[in-house]
Amino acid sequence: MDWIPIAADRLAQLYDEAFGGKPRGRYRISAKLLRALTDRHRLYEDDIRQLARALFERGYVLIDMDSFYVVMSSNSFVNYRRPPESLLE
Repeated sequence: MDWIPIAADRLAQLYDEAFGGKPRGRYRISAKLLRALTDRHRLYEDDIRQLARALFERGYVLIDMDSFYVVMSSNSFVNYRRPPESLLE
């Protein structure tokens, strides 16, 4: 699908643009606006999965929150705390 890399590039670029009172960073995008950005009438589960994969290749994570999507840098997750194995036993 040739629209996926174009959409992934644009979503990644939005991360570095100033809006919403912030110079850059994570953001949420409505399903309606994502459809407009991709020029699609519908986005199917497989479309979202491929778009998420393309964004991940660019260093970003696409999170489906049902009525909207969140785009975050994958580096945001690197310093999260890890539970010790003893807590999982």
